[in-house]
Amino acid sequence: MYFENDKELFKTIGNNLRIFRKNANLTQAQLAEAVGISISYLSKIEAINCDKSISLSILNQIANFLEVDIIDFFKGE
Repeated sequence: MYFENDKELFKTIGNNLRIFRKNANLTQAQLAEAVGISISYLSKIEAINCDKSISLSILNQIANFLEVDIIDFFKGE
């Protein structure tokens, strides 16, 4: 995997996160509550023009809750 810049990286993670969350039939509120983050933070991560970084710890918690491999968040379209 290669990302030209942070914006591309954050966009890929946010897009994949949104897809996995929707595939699990969860709202942002449900996922945020389950992993102990604010809805505002989660919505910023999922935003198309996201420039918000996410900690690996939070990303790991989300991956575990959604039962997906953390590496899948980094895969491009």
